[in-house]
Amino acid sequence: MARASISDDQKALTVEDATLPVVDLSGLFTGDAADKARVAAELGDAARTSGFFYINGHGISQALIDAVFAASKAFHEKPRSYKMRYWSGFTTHHRGYVPFEENGADFPKSINFNEAWDMSYEAPADHPDHLAQWRMTGPNIWPDIPGWKATVGGYYDQAFDLGLRLLDALALELGVDPEELTRHITYPTSQLRLLRYIPNAMPATKDLVGIAAHSDFECFTILMTGAPGLQVMNADDVWIEAPPIPGCFVVNIGDIFETWSGGQFKSTQHRVVNLGTERYSVPLFFGLDYHAVVEPLEKFRTPEVIEKYPAMKAGDHLMRMSVNAFRYMADARAKGDLVPDYEVPEESPFKREAKQPDP
Repeated sequence: MARASISDDQKALTVEDATLPVVDLSGLFTGDAADKARVAAELGDAARTSGFFYINGHGISQALIDAVFAASKAFHEKPRSYKMRYWSGFTTHHRGYVPFEENGADFPKSINFNEAWDMSYEAPADHPDHLAQWRMTGPNIWPDIPGWKATVGGYYDQAFDLGLRLLDALALELGVDPEELTRHITYPTSQLRLLRYIPNAMPATKDLVGIAAHSDFECFTILMTGAPGLQVMNADDVWIEAPPIPGCFVVNIGDIFETWSGGQFKSTQHRVVNLGTERYSVPLFFGLDYHAVVEPLEKFRTPEVIEKYPAMKAGDHLMRMSVNAFRYMADARAKGDLVPDYEVPEESPFKREAKQPDP
C-alpha cells in the first residue's frame, strides 16, 4: 500500500535543498588524541547547528545490523495473538510489545502507524527502582524465537558501547570531565526499539503519521533506518528529509544534552510521515539512571540558562513524556495505578515550532 495524499504540513525540504552533516567516527578508535579531538569538534559543530547528523566509521558491522533487522522482522511477522503475549502493558517498566493502538492517548483520533518491541539496559528484578514500579528499570523479557535474544542483546551491547564513545567525545568537545557525565550511568533507562511502520492506505496528515513530531528525552539517539520517511527540523526550524545513507547511523541530540549544554546543543524535533509502506527502524535512546539529576553543567550556568533549564530527574522527564505517549500508561494513571510525583505537562518544554522555508 502507499499513501493516497500528503498534506502541506507534512512536506519537507529534500536533501537537494538542505543537507545534514556526515561525521566519520573512525578517529575515535585510533588511540590518537589529535584524531579524537578532530572528531569531537565535528560532532560538536553538528550538535550546535543541526542537532541531527549521520555517522559512519562507527565500528558496528553491517552483518550485525542486517541480523537485528531480520530479528525485528521475524518478531513483527508473527500473528498478533503471539505478539500480545508480550504486551508492554503487562509490565510497569515498559518492556515488550507495543501495538500501534498504544501509541498516544488520543487514539483513534490520532494514529501513529507503527508497532514496536521495546527493551532496555538489563537490571535485576530486585533493583529498588523496579520494585518501586513505573521507573523504566528492570529485567528484559524475550520472545521465544531461537537466537533472537543473542542477536538483539548483542546489537544492544554494541550500540550502547558506541553511545559511550559518543558521550566521551561530546564531553571533550564541551570541555568537561567525562566522569561528570558517565557517573550518572549504572543502570540507565537506555531503551532500544525495534520499530515496524505498518502498511496502510490512509493519507499523511498531522493526525495520521508514522510517528508524530517530538524531541527525544535522553542524551542522544543512535538510529538505523531502512527506508525514507524520517524528517528532521534543522537549525532554522524548517523540516527537511533525512533519508538513509548505507552504512550510516543517524544521531540526534536529546533533551538531556540540551540541558547539560545550556542550550548550546539542540534537542531536535523529528517525525516520520505516513508513507503508507512497510518500514523498519532501530533506534537506541542513550539515557541515564532514573534518579540522575540533570541541570546545566557548571561552566554553562548563567541566571538565564538556569531559569530556562531547571533541574530535573532524568527518569522523571522520561516518564512525564511517556505517560501520555502510551495508552496503557495513561489508563493506569486514570485508574490511580500510576501516580506521578512529577508534573506531567501538556507538551514538551523542549518543543520547537516549525517554520516555512524562505522562498
